[in-house]
Amino acid sequence: MRIIAGAFRGTALASVGKGDPGAHLRPTTDRVRESLFNVLMGGRFGDPVTDAVVLDLFAGTGALGLEALSRGASHVTLVDDGRKATSLIRQNIKTTRSSAQTRLIQRDATRLPTCDGAAASLVFLDPPYGKGLGMKALSGAVDTGWIAPGALIVFEENAPQPAPKGFNVLDTRKYGDTHVTFLERDAQ
Repeated sequence: MRIIAGAFRGTALASVGKGDPGAHLRPTTDRVRESLFNVLMGGRFGDPVTDAVVLDLFAGTGALGLEALSRGASHVTLVDDGRKATSLIRQNIKTTRSSAQTRLIQRDATRLPTCDGAAASLVFLDPPYGKGLGMKALSGAVDTGWIAPGALIVFEENAPQPAPKGFNVLDTRKYGDTHVTFLERDAQ
């Protein structure tokens, strides 16, 4: 795994190889991450990355959030409760020398504390597939103030996701067994 573009381009990230089923780590492949960022940066959504406040739920290795930071996001909060995942995230923050622009919350992504900073304008959501945890985490993040009105949510799952109340589906894409649903939170 590596950072695809931006300030950290080419930086090799700590990897779990093909994944760690015991730790529920299933890293987004470089190819899917590159395709996903091509969609994000392709103009359909404007430019949701530059100067964005990013929330990466079920962060795993932190690759999605760190890719956004590399491409111009101002800050990223990475959330995961796994020991292996948080160890990999810490290592990747150190490798990219991005500790001043990152925050790691070692906690269940469905039970976030109240947000004590700027709400996220871009959210990556990559829960363990098929367990309903993504919708629960999304709802919790809204309730605790982590997601700004008008925020773009990039939701990876094993099937397209419906828009929960207060959100609209903007697009869906399929990459192998990964379905990416792009949601927008209603501007209130």
